[in-house]
Amino acid sequence: MRRWILKAGATNLDGLFLEEVAIPEPGPGEVRIRVHAVSLNYRDQLVLLKNPTPWRLPDRDLVPVSDGAGVIDAIGPGVDTWVVGDRVTGLYFRDFIEGPPHANMGFGLGSLDEDGMLSEYVVLPAKRVARAPASLDYAEAATLPCAALTAWSALYGDHPITPDSKVLVVGTGGVSLFALIFARAAGAQVFATTSQNAKLQRLLDLGVSDVVNYRDTPDWGKAVFDRTGGVNKVVDAAGSLNQSLAALQPGGEVAIMGVMTADGPPNPALLMGKGATVRGIAVGNAKAYEAMSQAIDTHQVKPPIDRRFHFEDAKDAYQAQSSPELFGKIVIELP
Repeated sequence: MRRWILKAGATNLDGLFLEEVAIPEPGPGEVRIRVHAVSLNYRDQLVLLKNPTPWRLPDRDLVPVSDGAGVIDAIGPGVDTWVVGDRVTGLYFRDFIEGPPHANMGFGLGSLDEDGMLSEYVVLPAKRVARAPASLDYAEAATLPCAALTAWSALYGDHPITPDSKVLVVGTGGVSLFALIFARAAGAQVFATTSQNAKLQRLLDLGVSDVVNYRDTPDWGKAVFDRTGGVNKVVDAAGSLNQSLAALQPGGEVAIMGVMTADGPPNPALLMGKGATVRGIAVGNAKAYEAMSQAIDTHQVKPPIDRRFHFEDAKDAYQAQSSPELFGKIVIELP
């Protein structure tokens, strides 16, 4: 079989190599997946760049990429939850079945001690896979484990959205676009920010009620508040906490994720004055994935895919994923 390997010490695409190895066999409690598609996330760029450092060990070759979908084609001893032919995706974190995050779940497939999905065949523990939504093809399903589940977890949880909610999504990355689509499917009103006027009409076409250009309007949180009367929830994948707090109505929630801080330390006056909740999002657990998958089939949600690449062109896919013009997910399909 073929797989892509990120060589130990590599910090750019020159260290990504396609190699031939034997097809792995599943052991006890494991399944083998014939991978049909993988999808790139911003975190895969961080793994490539070794930034932040804890995401990748310096002395280990690594199969990269956390998200993929395929079909189970072999089952190890003791597995009775899956059968050959089941369409599945991987689950991002290790042993994160329900409840809050825990200390031993790692940094996701394709980082540290866990090889990822950029391979023709992958062996995973049986509890590390989830059933793909029946309404999606493999490329669409491959976009779900990280960005989609992060967006779903941000919208639901302790402060779940309702059809009466007003939701702000910050930027146009994968998490934000999924949050937009999920919120609209739930009947909520959605607002968005972007730095590019060229993306404004595309956001409106997806059902956004209003868009603020945060480069033209540096105090965009106040602008959103003035236009909306305050939103119930902000899905902030950029780390712009103070601006997100400014956009909230009293009692609202900022769901924040990612590894960047865009506007300095939190302002306690904003936090207290709004009576706001700030909730960190660590992708999501297996139970949340199941709920998301059911909602995708029920509402016929279609993931936002920007471009699809051939397996041999993985380096081009990485370059496309880092483009500022990106609007949707980058998918790599296997023959």
